[in-house]
Amino acid sequence: MAMKVDSRIWLGGVVAFAVVYALGTLVDFRAGSLTAWLGSWPPAVAAAVAAASLLYAARRRAATTADSEANAEGADGAAALRFLGLAAAAWSAGAFVYAVTGLLSTNAAVSLTFGDLFSLVALPLFVLGFTRFAPLPSGVRPGIRHVTDSYVGAAALFSVVWLLLFAPLYSELGEGAEFLAFALVYPVADIAVLCLLAPLVFTSPHSTRRAVLLAIGAFVIICGADLIGAVTRLTGVLPAGGIEYPVRLLGFALLASLPWLIRDRAGARPRRITGRGLYRFAPEIAACGALFVAAVVLTIGGLRVEGVAPVLPLAAGSAVIVLLVRVSGLLEENATLSRMVHTREQHFHELARNSGDVILILDFDGRVFYVSPGAAEAFGYRLDDLISEPVTAIVHPEDLPRVSAAVSAFTRGGSEGIHLRVRVRAGDGTWRHTESTASLYEQPGEPDRLLVTTRDISAQVALEDQVNHLTFHDGITGLPNRAYLEERAREVLARRQRLVDSGATAEVAAIFLDLDGFTAVNDSAGHTFGDYLLAQAGRRLRATTDSGVTLARWGSDEFAVLIEDSAQAQRIVDLAERLARVISAEPFQVADREVVLSASVGVAFAEQGMDAGELLRNADMAMARAKESGGGGRMEIYAAHMHAMVVGRLELQTQLRQALANGEFLLEYQPVVDLQSSQVTAVEALVRWQHGDTRVMPEGFIGAAEESGLIIPLGEWILREACEKVALWRASDWDIALSVNLSVKQILAPRFVETVAGVLADSGLPAEVLTMEVDEEVLLEDQGEAVERLAQLRRLGVRLAIDDFGMGYASLAHLRELRVDTIKVDPSFIRDLGTDGTVTLLTHTIIRLGQDLGVQVVAEGIEHSAQLEQLRSMGCGYGQGFLVARPMVAAGVEALVGGELGIPL
Repeated sequence: MAMKVDSRIWLGGVVAFAVVYALGTLVDFRAGSLTAWLGSWPPAVAAAVAAASLLYAARRRAATTADSEANAEGADGAAALRFLGLAAAAWSAGAFVYAVTGLLSTNAAVSLTFGDLFSLVALPLFVLGFTRFAPLPSGVRPGIRHVTDSYVGAAALFSVVWLLLFAPLYSELGEGAEFLAFALVYPVADIAVLCLLAPLVFTSPHSTRRAVLLAIGAFVIICGADLIGAVTRLTGVLPAGGIEYPVRLLGFALLASLPWLIRDRAGARPRRITGRGLYRFAPEIAACGALFVAAVVLTIGGLRVEGVAPVLPLAAGSAVIVLLVRVSGLLEENATLSRMVHTREQHFHELARNSGDVILILDFDGRVFYVSPGAAEAFGYRLDDLISEPVTAIVHPEDLPRVSAAVSAFTRGGSEGIHLRVRVRAGDGTWRHTESTASLYEQPGEPDRLLVTTRDISAQVALEDQVNHLTFHDGITGLPNRAYLEERAREVLARRQRLVDSGATAEVAAIFLDLDGFTAVNDSAGHTFGDYLLAQAGRRLRATTDSGVTLARWGSDEFAVLIEDSAQAQRIVDLAERLARVISAEPFQVADREVVLSASVGVAFAEQGMDAGELLRNADMAMARAKESGGGGRMEIYAAHMHAMVVGRLELQTQLRQALANGEFLLEYQPVVDLQSSQVTAVEALVRWQHGDTRVMPEGFIGAAEESGLIIPLGEWILREACEKVALWRASDWDIALSVNLSVKQILAPRFVETVAGVLADSGLPAEVLTMEVDEEVLLEDQGEAVERLAQLRRLGVRLAIDDFGMGYASLAHLRELRVDTIKVDPSFIRDLGTDGTVTLLTHTIIRLGQDLGVQVVAEGIEHSAQLEQLRSMGCGYGQGFLVARPMVAAGVEALVGGELGIPL
């Protein structure tokens, strides 16, 4: 509040001094007034004081930070005061010249003088100083608009001044009217400068608003003094006793006070004149106001001119007023549009500040016009580095053509947004993946530019690469997986077809490998060690292959190799053999033991018109054929009949499922007799398939049932059917036992033991009556799990038998690990009894082994009496075969056993 009082006292003192000086016009002195006698000396001194005050203040302000706020808004207070001081010095020089030469006499309207030149030089200096406080509009279009609006306002204002003031003087001068041009130099220049600067008051920075108001007020007062001076020159009489001098002194005194009235407080915060932001259109408002005043004054003046019909000035004036109304409407629309643009700009900058994306405004040559805050730091640059060169300098060279194409699309008139993915070099030299959207950015009065929104998607690209790698690579071995191999095979075969069409030749082939015995490793050592073994196998195979070959893990323990281009088929076969050898060459280290594996290999060659699926399928079938052939390390090359076998096997599996559903299976029973008493002691249940009129033996469908998994429900049906039948026989006082064969899939099936127990409970058959027969191969393939399941059966009371004993190389080991009740001698031993001494000795050894272990020995395949006699002499207790009894249906067994205690053989 104290500063307000000081400012008012200061302004009051200045005005009081000017009023006292003006009172001198009323004091007569030497045939005139006191003010007229003093002449230009007081204004000259006041102008000199103003110059000294302004220049001193400019020097002090330049040495401080008082202009920090103004500088941020585009103003320069020190420079403004400096130029205003120079303008005051020029006015002072002109006034001193007038005072010294005494040219301001009553008849001095003859020409411009040296003093006038000083005063005219003051005008551009004042303009320079004023525009440092209130900058002119930036840009070509806004500048042109401001100048044209100022000219319209100046022309209108001069018209009013001419009509009211100078037109009567012009008519009174008569022949001396040519001197009017010299007298009007000051008013015309003042009006032009005033109309140029006055609108800037409304657009000036808020921090310099007080200085601008004081400066324009001082200039308006000086312009009034110049106008009075022009009248003095034309009439030769000092108006009102020399009132021009006090007015001019007041203007210079106000100008001298300017730096001291604004030094402690900036201007007030902005207030919108109309509440709609029209202060931004001050030039237009000033021009319209001047036109309106001119239209009214000229219309009234035209009505008073003699000889002119009143209708003409009325029509012209009303037209101008209507035009002004229309222009005001355009201004309102322009204000709305500008407000929308301004709001959009505010929203844009707010969005840029808060967005995680990088927002750039670029010239078409790539130069940065605007960059959002934090954008430079996001890519590791300093802001100066980012804006010092085009952004194309940090775009990857391979991506520059796409960037150039996008810019060219905009230069050709395109306006649709363009999406780009480019790599950008970060400050640390790494390339980052970015996703950008570019669109045309248009601003009124500005050249077209590009608005680019950029997002760093390096993490997303890295994740995509990782997902793609996981999608097309195996996580255990690191090799490409099945999906990758299938896609690669399609590409290779398509390329091969193009080469064939062009006359070139190249062999394309696929090799499949299966690790023999891997399942046993997985079950005995666990899946973790099994995975480790697979990784070792993958490394061995990868080291054996070279360029032009794609090695992949096909699945489980299978690997696949795609040979993309080979000149000779023999080289492909050689590669397959090397791959098999590298697997079996050295043992694999699993846990604390070494495992020796071999590989079954299948090879298939691509033929004309063959697709990728068929090639890979053929190699898979060849591998399966090699595995079925028995033994490890075998290799098969695909032949056409393999496909027919596979198709037939699939069709058979389908028919078997339908047969089980339709009840087409039946059981036959082969008796087991006591060789000493010739009595039937047990029956072995054998399954048959009644396929239409044909009865199919087990060897015709059991293999397919094993592969398809149908053996599990089929085996349960056999067990249940046989147990129910034998239980029924035993209920009729037939003391007879039952033998049922088991496969490995049945034994390893979930809840296998529970299923057997349930069947025994449902049928009422005692557990000790049931004997489950297993091949030695079952124990060899999955020894740990199978032995445990069979041990659980023994704990139920079920008897166990090893079928085809003597054919497996680990038979004695199994007798030690698994307690059995019966061993059944393989028919191949019985067939050569008496004809092959070695076989006879082995058979006798097996029988003695069974006797020593306390287990039953059953000889299978007895077909001749000599065989029977030899077995009796060796002490074999039981036998079965065609000589004893062929397999028969239940009714045949009933006829054979019922009513007789024994059967002579």
